[in-house]
Amino acid sequence: MYRPSQGTANPRPNASGDPRDVGPNDGTGPVASSGADVGTGPQSLGGPADHGDQGVCGGAELLADLRETIGRYVVLPSEEALNAVTLWVAASHIQPALQHAPRLAVVGPTKGCGKSRVLDVLHETVHQPMMTVNTSPAVVFRVIGKNPPTLLVDEADTIFGPKAGDKEDLRGLLNAGHQRNRPAWRISGPEHKPTAFPTFAMAALAGIGDLPDTIMDRAVVLRMQKRKPGERITPFRSRYSVPELNALRDRLAAWLTPLRGAAGRHVPTMPVEDRAADTWEPLVIVADLAGGQWPAMARAACLAMTRHEVVQDEQTTLKTRLLRDIRRIFEQANNAEALRTQDLLAALLTDSESPWPEYGNKGLNAYYLSNLLRDFGISPVNYRFGQGRQAKAYMRNRFLDAWARYCPEPADTAPTPAGPRRGMSPAAPMGALPIGPPGEVAGPPRGR
Repeated sequence: MYRPSQGTANPRPNASGDPRDVGPNDGTGPVASSGADVGTGPQSLGGPADHGDQGVCGGAELLADLRETIGRYVVLPSEEALNAVTLWVAASHIQPALQHAPRLAVVGPTKGCGKSRVLDVLHETVHQPMMTVNTSPAVVFRVIGKNPPTLLVDEADTIFGPKAGDKEDLRGLLNAGHQRNRPAWRISGPEHKPTAFPTFAMAALAGIGDLPDTIMDRAVVLRMQKRKPGERITPFRSRYSVPELNALRDRLAAWLTPLRGAAGRHVPTMPVEDRAADTWEPLVIVADLAGGQWPAMARAACLAMTRHEVVQDEQTTLKTRLLRDIRRIFEQANNAEALRTQDLLAALLTDSESPWPEYGNKGLNAYYLSNLLRDFGISPVNYRFGQGRQAKAYMRNRFLDAWARYCPEPADTAPTPAGPRRGMSPAAPMGALPIGPPGEVAGPPRGR
């Protein structure tokens, strides 16, 4: 049962006696505490002695309540994933104190895996949610400020696909916003002054298939799967789900908002390094603030999920190699409409320098080939060749989308001009944040 006195306990009141311990924030760095605490340096949150039993107990119980509620609405791939989502939601309430804004990549191989349902739950529990499917970068630039919202982006695969087009600004914003002090500069206002628009904000992105490496590398990754017949969830209905989840959101805000100063000073011990440590640090900070079993659970989730992504990266690299090799084989066959499975396998196995002769126990076979291509939505079909012969085969047109997404040829992308024409500014590179008023294209339009 929720006890309000536990949710608002503050382990580190500032020197002035104000329990909020939150000072001014100019948008360029984490929130600093006010009073004599400023400049005391990083601090560790050791345990109950640092917080008082009431504060630790309240935070740990609140996270447990949040975890249990999230688990009723969605089936996540593992217990570690459920712990990670719980901590990610809580971390959104201390964003002004953070140095990094971890992304939450909610991906699945097909539709119907619960990705959108995860965003529904996040929308009612995170700090200042901003849900969007198709918005302009100009809107996002103006919404993000000193107290940033939590961006929730559904159908994110449409932003990063080969036909993303005018969404390149949004893609650049999402890449830059993982770390503080990465503003987007624009010429803005009636006086056309250079203006820095902040990009720092936590973001959850849901889509089919992996997002680009630049996003996945900055994200806590949830690899969703369809529910098994025996797995049950509570239907999400606004009339009862929203009040329940909003109550948890309000409890999180009451607990964590006064602790932003302590969170900004805390330097946790991390089980990983480099970019993974940057991404997971906010979640571990929240776990340390809560105490109880959460510090150990957070670090266990960090290790398990980052190791899983290392394996996934290796698999993805292998599958990308397979797509490139199959494209080469189709080109050698004059881009035939279809190739028999046995002919495709024979061509793959003849390359002694490829991994395919040693794949599995006896080399790549039809079963392994089908498994490797399944995530791309590619499977063999019955195809009728000349003289009425029918055989299992792979259709070339089934590969076109995967080739464009995962291994585009240089000819598939717009060429980069050798230099600007006289009297014109150079065009912005692909994926960059162009210089110009928010929502407008800077410089000359791209050729089509």
